[in-house]
Amino acid sequence: MTPLIEKLQQVAVFSELPPDQLEWLVEQGQETWLDSGHILRREGDLADCVFVMLQGELRVYQNMGDHELVLATYQTLDFFGELPILTGEEHFWASGRAISPCHILELPSAAFWQLLSRCPSVTRRVLSTMAQRMLDVQSLYKQNEKLVALGTLAAGLAHEMNNPAAAIARCSQDLSQILPQLTAYGMNPPVLTSSQQQAISALYQEMVEQSPQSPLDPLTQRDREDELTHWLEDQKIPDSWQIVPILVSAGVNVPWLDHLVNQVPSQHLSSVLHYVTTALSSREQLHSIQIGAARISELVTAIKDYSFMDQAPIQTLDIHQGLESTLSILSHRLKQGAITVQRDYDLNLSPIQAYGSELNQVWTYLIDNAIDALVNHPTPSIKLRTCQEKTHLLVEISDNGPGIPPEIQPRIFEAFFTTKAIGKGTGLGLDMAYRIVRKHGGDIYFESISSNTRFYVRLPIAVVL
Repeated sequence: MTPLIEKLQQVAVFSELPPDQLEWLVEQGQETWLDSGHILRREGDLADCVFVMLQGELRVYQNMGDHELVLATYQTLDFFGELPILTGEEHFWASGRAISPCHILELPSAAFWQLLSRCPSVTRRVLSTMAQRMLDVQSLYKQNEKLVALGTLAAGLAHEMNNPAAAIARCSQDLSQILPQLTAYGMNPPVLTSSQQQAISALYQEMVEQSPQSPLDPLTQRDREDELTHWLEDQKIPDSWQIVPILVSAGVNVPWLDHLVNQVPSQHLSSVLHYVTTALSSREQLHSIQIGAARISELVTAIKDYSFMDQAPIQTLDIHQGLESTLSILSHRLKQGAITVQRDYDLNLSPIQAYGSELNQVWTYLIDNAIDALVNHPTPSIKLRTCQEKTHLLVEISDNGPGIPPEIQPRIFEAFFTTKAIGKGTGLGLDMAYRIVRKHGGDIYFESISSNTRFYVRLPIAVVL
């Protein structure tokens, strides 16, 4: 008995094979030697062999774009590489890299199938090993899918929060420069009569109440600035160029200034105007801070709604709240793609008992896939529709992307099946969505033709979880 046959006899999968079958394996196989760091097969290579590690250690991983997801590590006497062949995949969906010098026996897939048909003991052991490995790989993928989704959401939220946070910081800095000016004015006010002060206060309040709700178009803004500049120059107001944009943005016009000049002594006009513009500027900064704080509060609320933080796992929930919080979480991606979101909600829907955070994962997978399908689309659009169908609630999520090719539609809900580029998807998003919906006693299905893909989720209104 040769040393190679003795080695194969120690491999668990082949332990019950007689010597003549082991000799046949050696004749069918091909020995390969790898130095540390060398690749046995790459992700995407033809799945044409299974392997026996005669000596050494090899790591199987998948490229996830910015990192490698380690799926398994195989050592001396391990049998591996059977999953793609047994699941009907044409190509390996992972790469194998030697992490120490390796001596490997490669067995062609045709010989592997022949071995399975001849030897029930090998078939039994291979299928048992395969089942456990599938569970392990699925667990790894699901954990990675959640981490990737969390990373995507975190990046989007960071971008969404950065804008209002930056606005708050900028406005706070501006206010720190404005407040000393207001303080100085308060400590050295111009000498005005009580009636003059009341008149100025009334004019200021009138201006605030009538200030434009939206910015002026650039041409109108320039024309009004020119008008005010000429008026202020006629009145010999110094540094008029600094205050004109603020006055125009607040809706100040020449008639308002004429009213003001009738109430204020000429020697105090410049001081009063600079005070008014400083007060207007501070009011504008405070308003921007309020808007930024409200936006951050809105995002925090969306996060809590999305994750059902501080709440029991099973909730009585309004399905629309989950859809809207998911849209808020994905708002960065929607804005990036200039995607229009249309809503057609039945607001009379009954609330349902559900695992709220899990259903939000379903909406995330479906909307995120729709966003991916709309890349480079000239008029991207996603539509969300809800309605009641007898004892069930229906959620429809559709997009006007290119559609799902007919030849791959039967495989859409298969675990590990993906049409995305290597490193861009694990193929578990829709599989997880399917499992979550089924856990709720519901159904998920789709229709897809050119320029229209619709995913439907049907959930029972009354169900005991």
